[in-house]
Amino acid sequence: MSHHLIGFIGAGNMSRSLAGGLVANGWQKQDLILSDPDLRQRQAVTETLGLVACQNNDEVAARADVVVLAVKPQMLKSVAGGIATSVQETKPLIISIAAGVRVDDIQRWLGGGLAIVRVMPNTAALIGSGAAGLFANGFVTQAQRDEAESILRAVGVTVWLQDESLIDVVTAISGSGPAYFFLVMEELERAAVRHGLDAATARLLTIETAYGAAKMALEGSEDPVQLRHRVTSPGGTTERAVQVLEDGHIGRLFDDAVTAAIKRARELAEILGKQ
Repeated sequence: MSHHLIGFIGAGNMSRSLAGGLVANGWQKQDLILSDPDLRQRQAVTETLGLVACQNNDEVAARADVVVLAVKPQMLKSVAGGIATSVQETKPLIISIAAGVRVDDIQRWLGGGLAIVRVMPNTAALIGSGAAGLFANGFVTQAQRDEAESILRAVGVTVWLQDESLIDVVTAISGSGPAYFFLVMEELERAAVRHGLDAATARLLTIETAYGAAKMALEGSEDPVQLRHRVTSPGGTTERAVQVLEDGHIGRLFDDAVTAAIKRARELAEILGKQ
C-alpha cells in the first residue's frame, strides 16, 4: 500500500500512537518520519515502531506531503516559525493536533495560503479508541480531507465540523470527557468501599460495568435514554438510585461543566493567539 510521506513534528505519545495506528492499517514504514529535539523521544520511536526519527523539524517539513503538528500548544508558534520557509515552498497539508490553537493563528505563523486541518483528538487515541473532531479551512481539497480522515481514523472515530468554534465543544465533550467518566468511576469505587467491598473488587466491578455500558451503547441500536429505561425497573433499586442523581441536578451539573470547559477553551485560544 502506497501513501504520501507523512511527517510528524513532535514524537510524543500522540504522534507515536498515530504512527503506530497507520502502520497497523497498512502504511509502509518508509512513508512515515518524525522529528523531536528530545533524544529519548526519538529513541522511543525507533525502538517501539522502527521508524525514522530526526532532530531537525525542518528536515521533516521540507520532505513531507502531510505535516502533523503534534507539539504543546505553547510551543507551536515557535515551531511554526522554524518550518515556515519550508512549508511555503512545498505546500503540504498541515494537520494540527495542538489543543486550543486556531487555524487563523497557525496560518499566520506559517506564512499563509496553506491547507490546514485542525483536529481535537482525545487521550483514548493512545489505545486505538479515540474520538476526534476535525475542521478544514478553505484551502483543503477533498482528497486532503480524505487523507486527514484516514490518518485520524487509524486510532479511532472521526467527525467533521463545519464551524471551527465547534472544536471547543468537542474539546469539552471528547477531549475533556474521559476525565468525567474517570471521576464517576472514582466515586462509584469509593461508595462501594464505604459499603463494604474491598478496593480491588470495587475497582474491577466499576471498570467492567463502565466498559459494558459503553459497549452496549456503541454496539446497540438504542440511544442512552432507551438503554437507561430498559435497565430501570419501576420501583426497583436502579430507579431509586437514578432518582437521587436527578434530585441532585446531575443534568445541570454536566451542562455547567461542559459550559465551563468550552469557556476555558476559548480563553486559552485567545491567549495562545496573542503570543
